[in-house]
Amino acid sequence: MLEKDGRRAQQIADEVGSIVLNRDGCEGKHLEEAGANRAGIVAAVTGDDEDNLVISQIAKEGYGVPKAIARVNDPRNQQTFDLLGITQTVCATSGLLALVEHEVPEHGLVRLLELRREGLEVVEVQVHADSPAAGQRVAGLALPEGSRLVSVMRNGVAEIAVGETVIRPGDQVVAILKPGAEDKLRRALVG
Repeated sequence: MLEKDGRRAQQIADEVGSIVLNRDGCEGKHLEEAGANRAGIVAAVTGDDEDNLVISQIAKEGYGVPKAIARVNDPRNQQTFDLLGITQTVCATSGLLALVEHEVPEHGLVRLLELRREGLEVVEVQVHADSPAAGQRVAGLALPEGSRLVSVMRNGVAEIAVGETVIRPGDQVVAILKPGAEDKLRRALVG
């Protein structure tokens, strides 16, 4: 473990033992000293996106580490990580926003998961009595191209959505779709 702040490095060493080095992980020689040339995974989890990106790239490209996981502090930087090949990321901000959105949905559609590599996302929609999907069979819905209903949660019990499944008011419907089709899916399911 590398920690460039001397006091923090000592605190970590006191808590978990002498596995921490007081070094800057953005420097290749320090990564090598910590064993990056033998590592199967490197996790770059600083509070600075640029540092996390540099550490991940040095580990993967300089030392051949098979997997680099990076913390993304600002979700607006996610695209940069993706473009530079650092696709294994964790973003607490996005996670918190998704939790808040799940509890207080703005437009009736909540993003549950983004599958960036696959170009897909998983969303949840709450069906109301006045929704166009209420009372309709899945096979009869005019869903946008590139979207599929995956499951229907009714009274706390989930079932796989098939053509004969009837959507009822109060159902929570999970769908998978291509990004950009959210508005069309929302209109088809909730109006």
